[in-house]
Amino acid sequence: MKEIEKIIERYQSIDWTQEKVALGTVVKVEGSAYRRIGARMFVSNNGQWVGGISGGCLEGDALKRAQIAIMKNKSSIVVYDTTEDDPHQIGVGLGCNGRIEVLLTPIEETNTNNQIEFLKGITDQRNATILLQILSIEGKESNKRGHFYTSDNLLQLANDLEIPLSAIEEKTTIVYQKRKSQVFTFSNESGDKCEILFELIRPKIKLVCIGDNYDINAFIGIATELGWEIHVAGKARKLGKSIYKHAKKVYSIEDAKDIEVDDYTAIILMSHDYKTDFTLLQKYLTLDVPYIGLLGPKKRMVKMQNELADNGNPIDLENTSNLYAPVGLDIGAESPEEIALSIAAEIIAVFRNREGGYLRKRHGAIHERT
Repeated sequence: MKEIEKIIERYQSIDWTQEKVALGTVVKVEGSAYRRIGARMFVSNNGQWVGGISGGCLEGDALKRAQIAIMKNKSSIVVYDTTEDDPHQIGVGLGCNGRIEVLLTPIEETNTNNQIEFLKGITDQRNATILLQILSIEGKESNKRGHFYTSDNLLQLANDLEIPLSAIEEKTTIVYQKRKSQVFTFSNESGDKCEILFELIRPKIKLVCIGDNYDINAFIGIATELGWEIHVAGKARKLGKSIYKHAKKVYSIEDAKDIEVDDYTAIILMSHDYKTDFTLLQKYLTLDVPYIGLLGPKKRMVKMQNELADNGNPIDLENTSNLYAPVGLDIGAESPEEIALSIAAEIIAVFRNREGGYLRKRHGAIHERT
């Protein structure tokens, strides 16, 4: 989402009397590639760009091809295949060893429903969005290539391609359930095939930090860099200016229990006050939130568990699936910055459904096939 927001910021600063622009989007990935489906690169005809489709080895060529698409005012797909050891292929020798397809689409200011305007409408949504784009239609060049569709206008997509609405709805459900972008091929009544990208766009992670000591600054710094939506609860007199600058909202400890949560919320209890953390933990455990982190040693969590049992509430905190206590990955973190890094990494691992171990010990590819 952070890349999308940067692209939107650049889009809003364009002098349309001097510039023409295009959007490059990774729509297919096979084998190893630095970026995945949905990576974007926003290109101007003056040579400037924002975002990226690789680790740097493809952007120069993509810039030139995007400028051609701008000049022709026509969408196109460019393929970068670095699976073969061809010294003349862009990207070979830079560790790519994969095949990616990039859709290049000119952006028109006069089209109020162009791709960037469309993306602007989802940046603040708290639910995952599935965007559908037509990639190809067998035997013909279509001016529909690159157009966006969502669940609100699936019927229009079905009519444009002359395929059953039920078939599109079925694939939409699959992508949403698996939380994974995918390209599907459909056939219309005439037997013509078409490819559609179903891209899952997650909302930014909503981070709720409970605490006001100096170590919260390091955590907010990392969360800001990651583009997360930050909410902080603490004593106003102890929170620095940087917290107010980067947090979407600041709350009192008393109001922390009323912060709204959703499927993309991570809560970190780091007040360093046992009573505060214990009281709020009991509240948060009743909520449907995927991640709750409790700062401090394991014996602190065990003490809370024993106290709950003594109060007639025998919750097995150690085996509560959404409670991470002690919080963070085991990287030997010591400083506030290192601790913040270990916590942020664990949050990402949880939301990506990964274990957070060494990649060298992972069986199979780094990324699942799309």
